[in-house]
Amino acid sequence: MTSTSNRSKITPEREQEFYDAVLDQLRECGYEALTMEGVAARTRCSKSTLYRQWKTKPQFVAAALRANRCVRFAGIDTGSLAGDLREAARAAGHESDRDTMLVQALSHAVLQDEDLRRVLRETLVEPELQAMAAIMRRGVERGEIAEGHPATEFVTVQLFGVVRARPVLEGAHADGDYLTRFVEACVLPALGLT
Repeated sequence: MTSTSNRSKITPEREQEFYDAVLDQLRECGYEALTMEGVAARTRCSKSTLYRQWKTKPQFVAAALRANRCVRFAGIDTGSLAGDLREAARAAGHESDRDTMLVQALSHAVLQDEDLRRVLRETLVEPELQAMAAIMRRGVERGEIAEGHPATEFVTVQLFGVVRARPVLEGAHADGDYLTRFVEACVLPALGLT
């Protein structure tokens, strides 16, 4: 944990610049190649400045993930489950290329580092799962699907699976249009919706 006096020497804007540099370097080079030296060079500061603020690379990456948390499914409520799922598809497709690169860059590292795995789940996974659970719960409350419908537990996995798999299988990112077509063709029929 860093002290408040150390942290107060860096403005919030400068701190965000460091976090952006960490995430950009992760996307470009992967976790193993990410270095404090590389971030320092990119942000034109000394690496000792970075080490004073964030003692280790995992702490720095964790802080960057927390600072850039963005829950894409939060606040989606179109009034129908089908509409919500189409909107979730568009939201998941927004910058899916950057998100996919980030998750792929961290995939191996999170298998080795329990703290990093926890932060990844806390910042990127759990908020989306909770937001999607709220979408599905509203669908049940409106009577659009039955409570305990067997397909509901797979909706989030399907969306994120397509986001991660399409670049590997087809060489293209799963943008909002592609994911909306996926929801129309696969997710809505599985839920008995049109």
